[in-house]
Amino acid sequence: MTSGPVVLVGAGNMGGAMMRGWLASGISPDSIAVIDPSPSPAIAQMMAENGVVHHATVPKDLVASALIVAVKPQMMGTVLPALKPVTGPDTVCISIAAGTTIETLSRHLGKVAIVRTMPNTPAMVGRGITGAVTNGNVSAKQHDLAQSLLEVCGPVEWVETEDQIDAVTAVSGSGPAYIYYLAECMAEAGRKAGLDADLAMRLARATVAGAGELLHRSDEDASILRKNVTSPGGTTAAALDVLMRDGGMQRIFDEAIAAAKKRAHELAEHG
Repeated sequence: MTSGPVVLVGAGNMGGAMMRGWLASGISPDSIAVIDPSPSPAIAQMMAENGVVHHATVPKDLVASALIVAVKPQMMGTVLPALKPVTGPDTVCISIAAGTTIETLSRHLGKVAIVRTMPNTPAMVGRGITGAVTNGNVSAKQHDLAQSLLEVCGPVEWVETEDQIDAVTAVSGSGPAYIYYLAECMAEAGRKAGLDADLAMRLARATVAGAGELLHRSDEDASILRKNVTSPGGTTAAALDVLMRDGGMQRIFDEAIAAAKKRAHELAEHG
């Protein structure tokens, strides 16, 4: 598939999810190299069982076809300078670190092809979504390689400008937390309505998961699915009258997404 190994730097939750996806998709284990000083026991076992090459430090004479940087943002300043020898003229660097700009990556790695991405945590179960943007050095072949490596965890959406990644971060990068909080709020409201707390959480959890799965499988727009559940004058309509009134859920989400986007921009500026 590639002229050199796929090199994964950082085999934490997200990096490990990507590696599992690559192996499941049929990428040969001997074409994957992992650089991580202390992988978790589960990740170490997966590498050993599948024959994935593991390095505790950056080895000599290793040039990647794709270099995936999956370390925490606060570690990038230490990790990036050590990775320049791993890049060659045909290497595409794929960063999944929040708040690390293309300019920062280029400053440490040089004039290489760079893809900056923002995945989300459902990638750990193969149901994530990733926003991605390239610099001006990514060839069509490198773009296709990045697409194939990222889509093992879910669909990939390409944006045209880097500043749009901040909005992607606000909507889908941080988005799973909004859904979990929705389940918390539904369960708490159910408790206040007279249900046992554990039962209320089970109902809320199953409803959020089931509605999400239906949304995933259906070709219908979310607004149509909502209307399909809503009988005129019924219980759902009564609840939606509250959620959709002026100052209701849309206004709250507008403010929340704007706050997350603003913070993403601030982190990128200081990254």
